[in-house]
Amino acid sequence: MSDVKKVVLAYSGGLDTSIILKWLEDTYKCEVVTFTANLGQNDELEPARAKAEAMGVKEIYIEDLREEFVRDYVFPMFRANAIYEGEYLLGTSIARPLIAKRLVEIANETNADAISHGATGKGNDQVRFELGAYALKPGVKVIAPWREWDLLSREKLMTYAKEHNIPIDFAKAGTKSPYSMDANLLHISYEGGLLEDPWAEPEEAMWRWSVSPEAAPNEPTYLELTYEKGDIVAIDGEALKPHEVLEKLNKIGGANGIGRLDIVENRYVGMKARGAYETPGGTIMLKAHRAIESITLDREVAHLKDDLMPRYAELIYNGYWWSPERKMLQTMIDESQEFVNGKVRVKLYKGNVIPVGRESADTLVDESIATFEDDAGAYDQKDAEGFIKLNALRLRIAAQKGRNLL
Repeated sequence: MSDVKKVVLAYSGGLDTSIILKWLEDTYKCEVVTFTANLGQNDELEPARAKAEAMGVKEIYIEDLREEFVRDYVFPMFRANAIYEGEYLLGTSIARPLIAKRLVEIANETNADAISHGATGKGNDQVRFELGAYALKPGVKVIAPWREWDLLSREKLMTYAKEHNIPIDFAKAGTKSPYSMDANLLHISYEGGLLEDPWAEPEEAMWRWSVSPEAAPNEPTYLELTYEKGDIVAIDGEALKPHEVLEKLNKIGGANGIGRLDIVENRYVGMKARGAYETPGGTIMLKAHRAIESITLDREVAHLKDDLMPRYAELIYNGYWWSPERKMLQTMIDESQEFVNGKVRVKLYKGNVIPVGRESADTLVDESIATFEDDAGAYDQKDAEGFIKLNALRLRIAAQKGRNLL
């Protein structure tokens, strides 16, 4: 007899999680609570409710978390200019801590004994969901069906669905995209299918959010982004909420062929995997944020941020958003953003994001010193001689001791 009486399931309403719902009921003889999060993936959420109701679910949570997602997760991450392995903007990774948080909160609200998710045993998401859950509810029981059942092929999943009268549109399921896709306001990802061959170029029909750079307009689009403490608060003078900022940048960026990425990444579980991503708004945000920081951040603060960024990005990729070390780094990053205020003007053209203007009341650029014209004595160029000699001292000593480099 299972000691699990109630489980909160992260539920999309698709084939996999609908099967998981029934499998949990049959295997654990438990009640299932479904949780469906709207993070901006543009999926129809009400069909998920209808499917859950049709399967007899009594407690159904469908929540619009777009504002919380961008405000409390995406924006803090972009203050750090975080990218994983030099390219990936962490679109899937940053969504998982919020989902884990809500799974735990709903488990507490409904007095559930466990939580469950549909992540496979080969991927990163199982780690991200579960590390977050254990950090927030140490004694929680996590049920990961893909690590327990023998339904390890699509054929077996379809057979199970038919045998148990699970409400699936089988005609649609047979013609769905050949890719495993994940979408939220920050990005859409594609894995599997022909992408499993690292040599195969993604087909144009795969992309959902962006036109190809070749098909983008022949005239550039200009945007003026207003920053307060490192976050975009307005576009072209129009004040917007965080999720509205990202929605607008996605639309404009996608129309200009911005944000496509094709990489082979190192998963935390040990394997390499090829993925394709569309992150139009995030690509604009990264370029523009670095532009406003270039005039408002002290040199050593900027360089220290760059030194720490790969570690911060790796923590998010590997699922450690709720760790003390990520929170410690976040405190430092947020402190660095106090004077990251002002405006950035960017030009969008055929897949490129080009900062073309920056201004700030908190700028550290002193034109009277940096000018190539007469600076009226603001900077004594003779001072550079002593500066150079002092910095060359160790090099000169080593060379005098016979440590020649030629």
